Amino acid sequence: MNIISPDILALACLLYVTLLFYIAWRGDRLGSQQLPAKSTLVYSLSLAVYCSSWTFFGAVGTASSRGWDFFAIYLGPILLFLLGYRLIQRIIVISKQQNITSVSDFISSRYGKSRLVAVLVTVIAVFGSLPYISLQLHAIALAFDSITSRSLTGFASVSQHPLTDTAFYSAVLLTGFAILFGTRHHNATEHHRGLIQAIAFESLVKLLAILAVGIFCLQLLLDTPLGLSGTSWMTMGRLDQDAGAGFSVLDFLIRMLLSMVAILFLPRQFHVTVVEADSHHQVMGARWLLPAYLILI
Repeated sequence: MNIISPDILALACLLYVTLLFYIAWRGDRLGSQQLPAKSTLVYSLSLAVYCSSWTFFGAVGTASSRGWDFFAIYLGPILLFLLGYRLIQRIIVISKQQNITSVSDFISSRYGKSRLVAVLVTVIAVFGSLPYISLQLHAIALAFDSITSRSLTGFASVSQHPLTDTAFYSAVLLTGFAILFGTRHHNATEHHRGLIQAIAFESLVKLLAILAVGIFCLQLLLDTPLGLSGTSWMTMGRLDQDAGAGFSVLDFLIRMLLSMVAILFLPRQFHVTVVEADSHHQVMGARWLLPAYLILI
């Protein structure tokens, strides 16, 4: 017997996507009619698009196998926003002054607006993003198939036929969403407020979901026969030692530095952080809100 009927889960997903469409449509319709405090909160939550399928799959897997190595990808952005917020503000100011709309524009502007540099950065970004987008779609399909599968042993297989592939329908929905609320505007410098509000709402859902899973896992641990007795803590301690056996300070620092770059210069991150920012003053609110979000995650 299936855990959840595929039809019910598909309907729930469709309702959720419909809600995101409504939030984006309403955000576009209202435009900039929002309070500064609300704008800063939405901006800060939109930055949490940094937490992708890696948060649910990669970070948990890394934590279980390599201990605290997983924390490097969160510590980097936390330190950048807490200590390097003036750098982020400076990048936003420069981008607004020069009408920069992408990371390729920004890097090329540092080299005299060289078209060759812009094209090179764009090509690298496109080829670098394709496997990443593929991973996101694969993660959606795996999650859907795992929840509705009869067997929970390992990963559920993903159908290769487009008409029965969850990833295919996910790609169609995401593409339609991007066209309607992202690329249909003629002015590249125009803010996509509806899109950003939908991303902010989705970030809030992600946070609540992972907190719920964390509370459930803690409750599951407390309900075990040994509970949090000394024996269970000794067992957990041995597992923690095994997980941390391969810990490398150098690897940790490299991951942390890469995450600092990623939170700012991944194409999607540059767009929500720099292009969609109303002003550099919003960074002051995000300086505290985004680290708090990442710590909760």
